[in-house]
Order: sequence, then structure tokens, then C-alpha cells
Amino acid sequence: MRILIVEDDERVAAALEAFLARSGYATVRAADGAEALELLGVDTEVVLLDLGLPDVDGIDLCRRIRGRSDVPIVIVTARNQVTERIMGLRAGADDFVVKPYDVHELLARIEAVTRRSRPMRAESEARVLLDGGDVQIDLVGRQVLVEGGAIDLTRKEFDIVAVLARYPGVAVPKERLIREVWNTDWRGFGHSLEVHVGAIRKKTGDRRLIETVRGVGYRLAGS
Repeated sequence: MRILIVEDDERVAAALEAFLARSGYATVRAADGAEALELLGVDTEVVLLDLGLPDVDGIDLCRRIRGRSDVPIVIVTARNQVTERIMGLRAGADDFVVKPYDVHELLARIEAVTRRSRPMRAESEARVLLDGGDVQIDLVGRQVLVEGGAIDLTRKEFDIVAVLARYPGVAVPKERLIREVWNTDWRGFGHSLEVHVGAIRKKTGDRRLIETVRGVGYRLAGS
């Protein structure tokens, strides 16, 4: 996932970028509104928007971003008045977080807005996420096909494959897989994750379908 951080405070932006990188997210930073509009692209999946920018009011920028894209927008600002929240949401923001914030709460909000946005994507974009060799993954039909035959995966097993397939070529941290599949941050699920990955490899008959990235997590092979 590519997150656009619109933040003029370099120290705040650097800390946030470092945390998101550890959580498995790619980021790009804009220090003002003009740069944000230049960097906004089809591969941007979330915008974290500070309202106190040097060249434009953040509420106005939110409207301009929404006019160009349906990308989820999370306003992250020190402004805590109710009127500011109302204005931000009416300008097109999907969520509003007040500084100082807990980074784990912010991460949970990012994941929540992206979950809500996924059903809006074109079916053709979500249907076949991996078509490499003898393996196909169909998100809409919730199937993994090997040599044209459907593999009998449990719900959790398919959820793991689906999360990996949404981020092709990316090593997804174990913590993030646990959050998205089990909806918890409890690290006690680490063993359960390993068991499920082992079951997926056994059922697909190809242990290379899911690659282990030492010290990080897992990546879908061939993506």
C-alpha cells in the first residue's frame, strides 16, 4: 500500500514514515498542498492530511483531492474543534485524528478506511490477483486454483493468501497479517499464522507459493 503523507513538519513526518515502514507500508511525503496534488496518483491508496499547511488550508486541499480521486483521506491535525471535524468530513475526509495520537490507533484507522474502500474497486481489478504459472487467485470468488482445480482452503487460510495478494512483491510483516486476518495485535497468534501458512503450502502442493522473508514475514511468490 502506498500512503501519501501531507505534513509540513519534517520531524513529525519522518517519525510517521519510519513507523509505517516498520508496519509494511510504502510512503511518500508532501510538505505542502501543491506538492501533494503533484504526488497524488492512481497508486495512492490512502492520504494522511495535515490541515496546517504553508500554502493552502487543509480543508480546501481535502476538497481538491476529493474532486480528483475517491482515495480514502484521513485528516491528521492538532485542530480539535468540533467545527473543524465537521468541515473536514463534509469536505470529503473519511476519518479525523487529532494530534497527539497513538500511532497504533492511527494504523488501525488507516486499515479501517482501506477495508471500506475495497468493495468500491472495479471487480476486474480484484478478480485475478495472481496468475503465475499453474496458480491463480480469485478474490471475488474466494478461490485459489492450481492447474485449474480449486483448492479447499479454510476461511483463514484464504484470508492470508488474499492479504499477500493485495500487496504484490511486498514482504508483509507477520504482525500486519495477524491484524488483518485475526483483527488483533496479540502476538500470541504468531504460531497460529505459521501453522496456517504450512497448511496452505501443503494443500497447494507448492511450498514456493508463499515465501518466508526472514525477520519480516511472508511474500507471495511470483508476484
